[in-house]
Amino acid sequence: MEGRHVHPSTLYPGAVRNVETIQLKNDNITRLQRYVEFMKKVVPMHDDLFDFFYEALPGYEMVGNRRILLGCWGAFQDPEHCNFEYKDMTDWGRKMYVTPGVVVDGKLVTTDLVTINLGIRILLGSSYYEDWEGQETFVTHDPLGNPVDRRHPWNQHTNPQPQKRDLDDKYSWVMSPRWYDGKEYLALDTGGGPLARLWVTALANLVDIGYVKATGSSVQINLPKTALKGPVSFEWKVPRWSNTLERNRARTYFQAYAAACALHFAEKALVEIRAGHTKTWESFEVPEEGIGCGFTEAVRGVLSHHLVIRDGKIANYHPYPPTPWNASPRDSFGTPGPYEDAVQGQPIFEENDREHFKGIDIMRTVRSFDPCLPCGVHMYLGEGKQLEVTHSPTQSVTGE
Repeated sequence: MEGRHVHPSTLYPGAVRNVETIQLKNDNITRLQRYVEFMKKVVPMHDDLFDFFYEALPGYEMVGNRRILLGCWGAFQDPEHCNFEYKDMTDWGRKMYVTPGVVVDGKLVTTDLVTINLGIRILLGSSYYEDWEGQETFVTHDPLGNPVDRRHPWNQHTNPQPQKRDLDDKYSWVMSPRWYDGKEYLALDTGGGPLARLWVTALANLVDIGYVKATGSSVQINLPKTALKGPVSFEWKVPRWSNTLERNRARTYFQAYAAACALHFAEKALVEIRAGHTKTWESFEVPEEGIGCGFTEAVRGVLSHHLVIRDGKIANYHPYPPTPWNASPRDSFGTPGPYEDAVQGQPIFEENDREHFKGIDIMRTVRSFDPCLPCGVHMYLGEGKQLEVTHSPTQSVTGE
């Protein structure tokens, strides 16, 4: 594992702590400026690459395309507004520099973290687990008095039921998180992370810090002058599709977005350091009884934590990172998860024959959601059926 791990395999309990100084922060900004300059080159290069795909391979827009069902839990807190209190979560969530929200069929349906939290359901269906009906219900109402569903992560029990893989029944250790909008149990995806983040932030039209600005239909990214390049502005516009290429395009744009936000944060940090505000942690006490949740974005998308405390100890705890949302199997209603939904029925542009089939377009699609899982993709070709499609370019003339 450590031979392949992309991060230093060292644990830092309580996170990494530095004694912040003006010199240290200036060093950070210098390194950040080099990255900003790099992004000025990369965004146009990748734009050109993805546009070339569309032009050179007509129909490629359908590779990895699925219904627009995107979830973003928000990121980059504003410390002037965020107190992490559940009762204020709606307000401080909307002050994030990446706006939380859910997009259904291209429309933004909510930016309220409380609504997002209460809508989460954990379904089983094709998972190797027994249901928890009849087991203890930990939470009936949230701190605001809203009813909490039996299938919410606060009330989840994990009951493994190992068995042989059956592609018509149980075939995955991944559960099936869904978001209930009052009518449907929606298989939200993260768009690889960046697509959902940019899409929600653009439509919400709440963020404006100069370096980045949401417009209602796009996100503007303004990078300042650097050592070798003048100021550059990019604009990510809400695309027509939620497909493989747009997930990858959004990844590049969000790198520029994050770099621009980092400049803003560094400038704010310098003000705090000069004012002598260098404390980097807060003391806390574990309550005897309590429930809590946390919402943020991992690189690949949504990340939530759901906790129940009793007698000063953890009584129930469930994290939901991007993997179960994107990689979930068919749920108890038969709805496929995003991976399956995106690849089933998609066109294949690969030129290899069946004996040499590599699944390049399928791999590209899965990796557009999650580059961490190339080794977790297994393709079953089966016997299949041969379909013959005949097209006559003169049909309208000959009437054949």
